[in-house]
Amino acid sequence: MGSLRDAWEAQADDWATWARTPGHDSFWKGHADAFLRLLPPPGRLTLDLGCGEGRLGRLLQERGHRVVAVDGAPTLARLAARHDQMLAVAVADLAALPFREPCADLAVAYMSLQDVDDMLGSVGQAARALTAGGRLCIAVVHPVNSAGSFENDDPDSRFTVDGSYLGSFRYADAFERDGLRITFHGRHHPLEEYSAALERAGLLVEAMREPADREDARWQRLPLFLHLRAVRGEGAMIAIDDGGTA
Repeated sequence: MGSLRDAWEAQADDWATWARTPGHDSFWKGHADAFLRLLPPPGRLTLDLGCGEGRLGRLLQERGHRVVAVDGAPTLARLAARHDQMLAVAVADLAALPFREPCADLAVAYMSLQDVDDMLGSVGQAARALTAGGRLCIAVVHPVNSAGSFENDDPDSRFTVDGSYLGSFRYADAFERDGLRITFHGRHHPLEEYSAALERAGLLVEAMREPADREDARWQRLPLFLHLRAVRGEGAMIAIDDGGTA
């Protein structure tokens, strides 16, 4: 199926159109606001990890954050950098960030960790870039969401897990709305895998939220998204891919 990075690179322009249409998707319908409430106030530096076309990074800049954005898909990074409200953007794999020492007191991974090929390595690299006491704030497709589907559109439709909740697997969900089309390429991870990645990276979870949908009655019974805020402790030992610590 190729890499997730290549899948998002191939539809970068379609994603930019989808994401930049105000009021079009969950970002504009309260999801971004719910995520922002989880964030600490602006500090030294905020990393926007998996920035896509840059809409969250621009919103953070408006709120006083000094932002450096990162995305592995070159076209998405270019779109973020060349927007009228420009961002400082690096093209890099989230599992190999181009920062040599702890540099940020906040890293955000908004709807990106389910879209990377190495979630465990990406969380470890985010932790490595954080100063002691720095926070990593994550929004992902809730593992319940990515594990199954509703049988139909009825408000009381039964939800069925497709296969197994446990374990990791690749998925692709195609959507069409108001004449726009996009396929969400991602990888399902159970909650335990996200927790284990944070634990391995020396990050302690201090807040968790499970936002529902304001408009779809089915998704008011089950969570659409998962939000986590984790902190790096003083002297935390961070495991890296070669089995060492940083």
